[in-house]
Amino acid sequence: MMAGGPNSPPLRAVDIQELVKLDLPITRIRTDEDVAYWKTTRGHQDFGLFLRRLNESVVGHNLPYTEPVGDAATRMIALLDTLDGWIDEIPPLPTPQRYGNLAFRTWGKRLESEGDAVLAKLLPETLQPAIPYLSPYLLTSFGSFTRMDCGTGHEASFALLLLSLTLLRFFEPEARTERELVLCVFVRYLRLCWRLQDVYKLEPAGSHGVWGLDDYSFLGYIFGSGQLRDQIEIPVNAILHPPLPPTNLYFMSIMRIHEVKHGPFHEHSSQLHSIAVGVVSWSKVNSGLFKMYEAEVLGKRVVVQHIPVGGLLDWDNSVTPPPRLPQPFVTAPAPMQPPTTAFTPGAPPQSRSQTGVGAVFKPVLPTSAPRRADPGLTRGVHGHPGPGGAWGILPARSPLGPTASTVLRPIDRDPDGAPDSLQGPSRSPTPTNHGGR
Repeated sequence: MMAGGPNSPPLRAVDIQELVKLDLPITRIRTDEDVAYWKTTRGHQDFGLFLRRLNESVVGHNLPYTEPVGDAATRMIALLDTLDGWIDEIPPLPTPQRYGNLAFRTWGKRLESEGDAVLAKLLPETLQPAIPYLSPYLLTSFGSFTRMDCGTGHEASFALLLLSLTLLRFFEPEARTERELVLCVFVRYLRLCWRLQDVYKLEPAGSHGVWGLDDYSFLGYIFGSGQLRDQIEIPVNAILHPPLPPTNLYFMSIMRIHEVKHGPFHEHSSQLHSIAVGVVSWSKVNSGLFKMYEAEVLGKRVVVQHIPVGGLLDWDNSVTPPPRLPQPFVTAPAPMQPPTTAFTPGAPPQSRSQTGVGAVFKPVLPTSAPRRADPGLTRGVHGHPGPGGAWGILPARSPLGPTASTVLRPIDRDPDGAPDSLQGPSRSPTPTNHGGR
């Protein structure tokens, strides 16, 4: 029986004997050309399908999760408990530090030295040869130990670790197990990340919280809106009236923001506020967030350049788009070859596509705010590049400080649905790698 919803294709399986013949995952995405190729790969398609299946598995299910938890998910939670215990053994240094506490690097060095042993304790003997293919994702799931920050790219690495374990069938791709991955394993991961951020004072990677969705994470909002998708009792604007019960990941993520940020919600979290006042249903929120994740996370070079690809996350095979389904994630118009042309320093970046959040949400000025004679508000509305132009997300001014600038309202149509040590040879000839996650 196909899990994850009636329109979700099955997730492929990778035999361990075939896996050990493949290249180890390394960072390869360095240019916009690499990003375009990444979107056509089977690894990208697998990840999109996996997230869709996870989302479908939690529709209509609340927290806390009260069903018995399977052995595989229990072992994964025990792994995260082990990493959490290291925080107690590595307390923050008392010396004042502005950007993160240096004790986080000690925590990271322990993960780098003991990560393989942690994975060996997780996996059965038959899957032990996969450890070198899983370790790069574990090491990049909790933040950068160099920059001492944490962001959506690190969260994506953890989701890719879960994908890899599912491709190996450590986790079975069926609805009950996928629901455990979201409501038990991912919730435990979020709580560990929140504790790391609080104890070691980690900076947001990229620090685009007011211009994006959240400083540190994204998937919790997708899964949480998926939990709420088919009910009509709780309106979208309920998030504007805290405190919120911890019955879903969306509410949990919103309450986390209230714990760490102060001031008006519409100023420090303008996108979340705009969604709350301008989107009429959780179904549209859920589908719009998937498109936004595709554009703002998986489609951003500064994020995905840190993600190791290869091995289980197939980089060498470009895929032809599957038949159009009601819930596609990311498809490519035609197969592409790995990038081979040189990147010219200083060349203008490729233009952004129209497949982001602007395809579902349309910006309008908030009725409670006076109209500003600011050219930044008009650029991009008619398809011209500008701040937020192609995305339909327009800041009120250059980022001098957090301000509420837009309200998102739905269009009447049904939406379609790594540390530097891991770097190695790439299909892209450009070795430079800068930016946050």
